[in-house]
Amino acid sequence: MSMSIEISFSKSVKIAGGLVVAMGSSSAPVSGAARSADPAGQLDKAVKVAGFNGKSFSTIDVIAPVDAAADRIALIGTGDPDKLSSHEWMRIGGKIFTQIGKVRQVTVLLGDQAAPSAEAAADMALGLLMRSYSFDTYKTVKTEDDDKETRKVSVVFQHDDAAGCKKAFAIRQVVAEGVELARNLVNEPANVLGPVEFAARAKELEALGVSVEILTEKEMKKLKMEALLGVSLGSARPPRLAVMHWNGGKPKDKPVAFVGKGVVFDTGGISIKPASGMEDMKGDMGGAAAVTGLMHVLAGRKAKVNAIGIIGLVENMPDGAAQRPGDIVRSMSGQTIEIINTDAEGRLVLCDALTYCQEKFKPAIMINLATLTGAVMVALGQHHAGLFSNDDDLSRALTKAGEVTEERVWRLPLSSDYDKMIDSKFADMKNTGGRYAGSITAAQFLKRFVKDTPWAHLDIAGTAMGSPSTDVNQSWASGFGVRLLDELVRANYES
Repeated sequence: MSMSIEISFSKSVKIAGGLVVAMGSSSAPVSGAARSADPAGQLDKAVKVAGFNGKSFSTIDVIAPVDAAADRIALIGTGDPDKLSSHEWMRIGGKIFTQIGKVRQVTVLLGDQAAPSAEAAADMALGLLMRSYSFDTYKTVKTEDDDKETRKVSVVFQHDDAAGCKKAFAIRQVVAEGVELARNLVNEPANVLGPVEFAARAKELEALGVSVEILTEKEMKKLKMEALLGVSLGSARPPRLAVMHWNGGKPKDKPVAFVGKGVVFDTGGISIKPASGMEDMKGDMGGAAAVTGLMHVLAGRKAKVNAIGIIGLVENMPDGAAQRPGDIVRSMSGQTIEIINTDAEGRLVLCDALTYCQEKFKPAIMINLATLTGAVMVALGQHHAGLFSNDDDLSRALTKAGEVTEERVWRLPLSSDYDKMIDSKFADMKNTGGRYAGSITAAQFLKRFVKDTPWAHLDIAGTAMGSPSTDVNQSWASGFGVRLLDELVRANYES
C-alpha cells in the first residue's frame, strides 16, 4: 500500500527498463540527456504533437518507446533552469514522483550541458521524498491497485558531480526525516497519541544525541504552572512538558529556543466546539510536532548551535473536573488569568512554557509555534502563517527564511491598543479579547509572558494541517515550520 523510496547518485548509469526522467527547458524541450535514452527519436515527435515547450513543472511521457532500454521516458519542464529557486527544484522533484506509477526503477538523467548544480539535484531528491509521503498506517482494506506490501522504488540521479550531490543530499535527507516526523505526529489519531505517548516520541530523539527531560504533573505543580495544568483538568490523561536539548554550539553560546503548543485533542473544554469538523482537532499539536521535527533535523545534521525545544502536551476535554469560564488561575510567572473561554486554551499552555523557557535557559531568541486561532485563517488564509514579534531583526530573518523555503509568514501588528482588549476586571488579564482581532489579542496575551528576550509567535492554524496540496505535499499534515526554522537557524545562528 505504501512506497519506500531509495535515493542514490551516480556519474554513469545503465538503463535496463523502468522509468527514465530527463529535464526539458524552454530553450531545449528535449535535452541531450533525453535523446540519449531515445534512439528512435519518439520524444521529438511527442513534444511536437503535445505542444510541450519546456514550461516549468509541465510534463510529457512516452510509453514503451521503440528501441529504447527504458519502459517509459518522461520529460519535466524547467523553463529557464538558471532562474529556478531551491524550492522550485524541489517542486520538480515532486513532479518526478508523479511519474513513477507502478515502476520500481527510476533513472533521472541530469548529465548534459544544461545540468542543474549538485545542490539543485539534491533539492530535487528532497522534493521527491517529501511528495512521496503518505500516512496509511491504519488502512487494512486494499484495492486491486494497491501493493500487498511496501513497494521499494530505487531512484538513481545521474549527475557528473555525484559525490557533490550525495553530500548535499545527506543534509536534505535529515530535513525530510524531520518533516516526516512532524507530519506523522499530526496525522496520528488522538486515541493513539496522547500527552504521555507524544512525550515518549520526543524521548526517542535521544538516539540522535538530543537530551530529553520529561516533566510530569508533579514537577509542573512545583513550578506553579497552573495555566497549563488547568487545561488538562478535564482529561483522564495526564499532561507532560517535554524539554529537548541539542548542544552543538560552543558551551558559552546562549541557546536558541523553540516552544510548541501540544494540545493532542481540543474539544474546547466546557466551551465546547461544534461537532462539525471537530475531528480535525487531533492536529492541534502542530506546533509541538514542528518543534520535535526541528530538533530531529538539528541533531541529525549536527547543527553547530545550542537549541532548546519545549513542548507543552495536554488534552482539553469537558468533564466534572474541567476548568470553567470565570475561573481564575495563576500562571508560573505569577500573573493571574481569568478564563473567559476554555477553548482559548493554547495560550494557557504556551504562557507557562514560555516562562519556564526564559527563566531556566535565558535564550538568545525564543520562537513559539501554535495552531492558535481560526482568526489567523480569516486574515491570511492558508498560504501564510501569522507572525507576531517584539523584535524587527528576528521578524526579518523569519520572513526571509519563509521566502527561501516557501513556508511563508506575514507579520501582523502588536500594540497597546489591542492589549487593552484582554484586560480583566477580576485578574491581570483575560484569556480572550472577543471576536475582533482574535489572532492579535492572542499574541498580545503571550507577549505579557515575554520579558526582554527577542521573541516571535507563529500562528500556524492555517498552514499546519488541511492546507492546500502542493507539489511537495499531498498530506493533510504539512509539517509546516520544520524547514522554516531549520533555514532560520542555518542562516543566522550557527557558529
